[in-house]
Amino acid sequence: MKIALITENSQAAKNGIIHAALTAVAEPLGHQVFNYGMYAAEDKASLTYVMNGLLAGVLLNSGAADFVVTGCGTGTGSMLACNAMPGVFCGLIIDPTDAFLFAQINDGNAISMPYAKGFGWAAELNLQDVYRKLFDGESGLGYPKERAEIMARNRGILKTLKDVTCHDMLTVLQTVDQDLLKAAVAGERFSEYFLANAKDEGIRDYIKGII
Repeated sequence: MKIALITENSQAAKNGIIHAALTAVAEPLGHQVFNYGMYAAEDKASLTYVMNGLLAGVLLNSGAADFVVTGCGTGTGSMLACNAMPGVFCGLIIDPTDAFLFAQINDGNAISMPYAKGFGWAAELNLQDVYRKLFDGESGLGYPKERAEIMARNRGILKTLKDVTCHDMLTVLQTVDQDLLKAAVAGERFSEYFLANAKDEGIRDYIKGII
């Protein structure tokens, strides 16, 4: 699985801590981690939580990433921005129990975490425990097990509902504020990672024209 890490401006100084915890768990499990930044508070390309959502939509819908790990001060803003995008199903994850239940019940493709609120002593251990619950083993098995079938059915209904209520991602890219889009994809390593991994030609070509 290709996992994309996106960090917004208010929490950019913690990118190294978050990235280290994510790679420590994900890479031994055979997953690839792509750090899209921000890498430091001083980065020229500054990401807001709104841009986090737009970038998550680009990466997931293009196939450049299979899963997005993001967040902000409380995690709520990035979660809302991600869920505004077609094909993105993002959970607000605070602890390992949240991560386990999200993976097994909702089987989403993005998480948003609070990196200011409650981010205290041994926070990196909580991050690692969250990532283990997300990425070690099969997701979508249901919890409790006897409700697995109805949970899977509800996930399908939600996906169908989102398909109806959202435009496709290429239409979003064509109609969104182009300055906002350019800012969202202006990261130092965005071009390198995105162009090498994107599968959807329409989205890839449009973004290539932007950058």
